[in-house]
Amino acid sequence: MAMKLSRRWLIQGAGGAGLALIGAGGYFVATRTPTRAIAAWGEVDTAPPADVRLDAFRHAILAPNPHNRQPWLIKLTGDATATVYCDLARRLPHTDPFDRQILMGFGCFLETARIAAAERGFAMDIAPFPDGLPAARLDARPIARLQFAASAMAVKDPLFAAIPNRRSSKQPFQTDRPVDSATLRKITDHGSPVALAASSNDAALVKAVRAYTWDAWMIELQTQRTWQESVDLMRIGKHEIEANPDGISLGGPFLEVLAAAGQLSREQIAQPGTQAHKSGVDRYRAIMDSGMAYAWITTKGNSRLDQLEAGRVYVRMNLEAARQGLGFHPVSQALQEFPEMGQVFSDVHNTLGAKNEARVQMLVRLGYGTPVSRSPRWPLQSRLI
Repeated sequence: MAMKLSRRWLIQGAGGAGLALIGAGGYFVATRTPTRAIAAWGEVDTAPPADVRLDAFRHAILAPNPHNRQPWLIKLTGDATATVYCDLARRLPHTDPFDRQILMGFGCFLETARIAAAERGFAMDIAPFPDGLPAARLDARPIARLQFAASAMAVKDPLFAAIPNRRSSKQPFQTDRPVDSATLRKITDHGSPVALAASSNDAALVKAVRAYTWDAWMIELQTQRTWQESVDLMRIGKHEIEANPDGISLGGPFLEVLAAAGQLSREQIAQPGTQAHKSGVDRYRAIMDSGMAYAWITTKGNSRLDQLEAGRVYVRMNLEAARQGLGFHPVSQALQEFPEMGQVFSDVHNTLGAKNEARVQMLVRLGYGTPVSRSPRWPLQSRLI
């Protein structure tokens, strides 16, 4: 997740130190890209490693995941197997108290790996939770055990080419450009019998969901422990992003100007009433008010296997959106299970037709906007154990 604030406010608020940096000219601007932190995206365009597992995983680490925590740990065994674990320190206990969202991130990871393996002519057999299902929280037992085998049945997936172009578009969309129903169908065609995909560009539903997603975002912001969880994961400026290429990246030359001028810090972002805090609220209001259509994934229950499958479907929808040039932004705060979210959680489920034990697992804002940058990634070697 990357965040940019108002350019006008950045310049006005920077003060003398910021103006001095701006005066340094293009060199400062040109050196603010966290090149090492985004290097993993370029790796997939280089010659593939001989070991198909490493090829699959160098693509899989680019998969979407909550707060960009990248919680996967990979153990290679033998010549053709691998076991995937959760780095338990990378969970989100306040906004994701049952590790549901983290597990969906693993669904995204596994499906991306499967697509990449198929491109090499390999089938990737997935045995989920081989040592037993976790209970209320994920634990040290493996998420999945994988077996790779050359196979004539491994059909190349057209979504493969979209892996390096997939993004989560955290930006305002063009409100004068609708999303047509034919494009929505291409997105939701990736649903499965377990994880049902649906979408709508109906004006009344869009208006209602816009309001719910804004209310949910504000609840997360105004609940001290859930907002602090995000604030603690913010990486401000190139140095912090490259030191910890995960979490919420606040990058770019103007944000670094503000940080250098003492106008932007985690403490200020966390504190209501500060300019940094207000600017974040204003920015997200514009984002949430510009959803032009919505897509969502519903499962009949809420088992761990349901959650894993929802993640698999989600990444396929995200990849298809990239193929269609459509902005795709998860806005699932309303689906979080902490107590303060209860009313909005119920309202969203009712509005989207999830009845009885059915569970909306993901909610996505759709629209057209400007291209967004690559999010930071830990290198594959750091994820191998």
